Amino acid sequence: MNTALSWIKAYVPELECTDQEYCDAMTLSGTKVEGFERKDKNLEKIVVGQIISIDSHPDANKLIVCQVDIGAEQIQIVTGAHNVKVGDKVPVVLDGGKVAGGHDGGPLPEEGIRIKAGKLRGIPSNGMMCSVEELGCDRNMYPDAPEEGIYIFPDSVEVGADAVELMGLHDTVFEYEITSNRVDCYSVLGVAREAAATFRKPFIAPEVKAVGNDEDVHDYISVEVQDADLCPRYCARVCKNIKIGPSPKWMQQRLAASGIRPINNLVDITNYVMEEYGQPMHAFDLDTIAGHKIIVRRAKDGDEFQTLDGQMRKLDSEVLMICDAEKEIGIAGIMGGENSKITDQVHTVLFEAATFQGPNIRKSAKRIGLRTDASGKFEKGLEPHNAEEAIHRACQLIEELGCGEVVGGMVDIAEPMSERKVLPFRPDQYNKLLGTQISEEEMFAIFESLEIEITKNSDGSMGLVIPYFRQDLNCDADIAEEVVRFYGYDKVPTTLPLGEATTGKLSYKLRIEQKASDIAEYCGFSQGMIYSFESPKVFDKLRIPEGDVLRGTVTISNPLGEDFSIMRTLPLNGILESLAVNYNRRNKNVKLYELGNIYLPKALPLTELPEERMQFTLGFYGEGDFYTMKGAAEEFFMAVGMHKKPVYDPHSEKPFLHPGRQAEIKYEGVCVGYLGEVHPDVTDNYGIGTKTYVAVLDMPNIIPFTTFDRKYEGIAKYPAVSRDLSMVVPKEILVGDIEQIILQRGGKLLESCELFDIYEGVQIKQGFKSVAYSVTFRAKDRTLEENDINGVMKKILNGLEQMGIELRQ
Repeated sequence: MNTALSWIKAYVPELECTDQEYCDAMTLSGTKVEGFERKDKNLEKIVVGQIISIDSHPDANKLIVCQVDIGAEQIQIVTGAHNVKVGDKVPVVLDGGKVAGGHDGGPLPEEGIRIKAGKLRGIPSNGMMCSVEELGCDRNMYPDAPEEGIYIFPDSVEVGADAVELMGLHDTVFEYEITSNRVDCYSVLGVAREAAATFRKPFIAPEVKAVGNDEDVHDYISVEVQDADLCPRYCARVCKNIKIGPSPKWMQQRLAASGIRPINNLVDITNYVMEEYGQPMHAFDLDTIAGHKIIVRRAKDGDEFQTLDGQMRKLDSEVLMICDAEKEIGIAGIMGGENSKITDQVHTVLFEAATFQGPNIRKSAKRIGLRTDASGKFEKGLEPHNAEEAIHRACQLIEELGCGEVVGGMVDIAEPMSERKVLPFRPDQYNKLLGTQISEEEMFAIFESLEIEITKNSDGSMGLVIPYFRQDLNCDADIAEEVVRFYGYDKVPTTLPLGEATTGKLSYKLRIEQKASDIAEYCGFSQGMIYSFESPKVFDKLRIPEGDVLRGTVTISNPLGEDFSIMRTLPLNGILESLAVNYNRRNKNVKLYELGNIYLPKALPLTELPEERMQFTLGFYGEGDFYTMKGAAEEFFMAVGMHKKPVYDPHSEKPFLHPGRQAEIKYEGVCVGYLGEVHPDVTDNYGIGTKTYVAVLDMPNIIPFTTFDRKYEGIAKYPAVSRDLSMVVPKEILVGDIEQIILQRGGKLLESCELFDIYEGVQIKQGFKSVAYSVTFRAKDRTLEENDINGVMKKILNGLEQMGIELRQ
């Protein structure tokens, strides 16, 4: 959004500030200024001169010698321009003056070009006559400028006057970054309101009158809106006896400053009102409208339409069209049609000002590949009340500029429009949100500058009546923002935020996950980041049987490809793919871990969002074995306060793990994960040519057992007593089962038990193995005696005997 400061001052006439002051103040009050540029940059000592005489140069056929009256004196200028004649009034740069650039229209030099008196082929020249390019302008923005040569002023200008001022170049163009919720600021009036409120100056809106003759517009045109959901309001007015010509200089200059090329009075008026009110308008040649009827309806699938730019556009049923009784004549909110365009032979014009559904315009513009200034405004969601005032403004300008005669009345097809919003006035709440002590009187002054009215409700409370153009004001926080941005952000005192967030710590869940990362890295694992999207082929690579619940996945409706078409239900594929890449690049001893979600649908087809479960996955190949992975898992359990020994069930039957080298991890009877060696067939599927180990820990099941509470005990005062147990154990009994008996029956005196030997050989009978434990006892309040130890050992041995275990003789 670009605006000229002179245009802003037309509505805020008391505004007095430097360009930088304007930039800083507007940015601080919420209307961010990206930058600004002086249009008269590098233009110095340029006046209007009148050519008194023209003579040929005695030594150059292409040069002429002009005597030029500049008001205070007469000077001689040598020029190569041949579009000038005696009596012409032209811009003249005096000796020591400056121009913005060269006549070739190339890039403008940063410092401009200094003009000095000198001689051209021996003839003195005391200045230079200028083209629009040398004044830093573009012929597109000055349609009356010659294609080549010196710019000629009208005869009415005064000799010696400031030429830069006459061309409207004593001005500054500001570029704004407008947020999408401030639709009102996509107009000059909206920015001017902000400037008036920022500088606490009166805002004077243009006085709009519904002009028109005694005729009735309904005798000229009728309107039917078939899709009111996409067009809440459609206003139409008719102007006849149109006289096409150039628009006045002030209008051309304002449009040019906004980056819009002046064309003629009719087109310029529609563009001017679009910039002024932020309401796009369109003008149709009424004589080209069949049946003198407008129909607003959806296009048909497969239709084609030629727009004003001469391009054929493919349409579908989601695109809203403006039609007459026989054909389409425009794409609603985007561009008119070639078949109803305004030409120099137009006699009667139909003006359209409508409100279209913003999302539909945005999607339609993208669908047909055409985005215009009009669609850019419509897609933000315009206010229906704005259309009426904008079309009256355009018709008023038609009469004021002598462009035609306005027919009385307006066709207005509108859905019921909402009343102005009334919000409760709650100054205490605003101050609480802001941490300020702004008085009610100060707030009232701000509201008045924003055209927010104060009303008294029936219960005696105060209310705020919000203007139609402020669609963004809906709650206390919005009103508080309005108060503080004009009160001054720089005046808000520094305060600490209230509430629990002040402590500034991670949630408990994130602390557990952070501890998982710490332990994994302590154990030598590096973190991997893996996609949650996978290919359905993953299940075959992992030997997941058909019909398994893991194959029930969430399918992505718009996948990047088949390899990313489902949400993963187990985390192993990603870690194995990463290990495979490292293996094939000949990296040795690779350890990786990941903390990521799996996605388990609650029902298929989906009726609600799937369950997301965080999985702590570890994988490695190289140095290490099953017990290396088991040790890493137990390091994590100890770090998060899970001090009881987990149980490892070897009968987990995971198809992707080695059948004899896997275990399900249970803690207090709850499955918290699994670990083991990857099945050889699976490693082959991934191209890993060595033993690979993985562990998957289910964080939602682990977190309930975790704690960061720690109880520290002093150094033991009394000695420990150790006993060794050497046993002959049936092969099918696991050492974990033996430890459970020792821990259960050891009671409070048992401090620890450690396995230090397993042996199978000729000295041990068939079907058995030798297992040896070191068992340590200690009492906190006394030195243990032999009877104490013997009693506990007897309980332990009785439990072991019941399992068929014998002491080794």
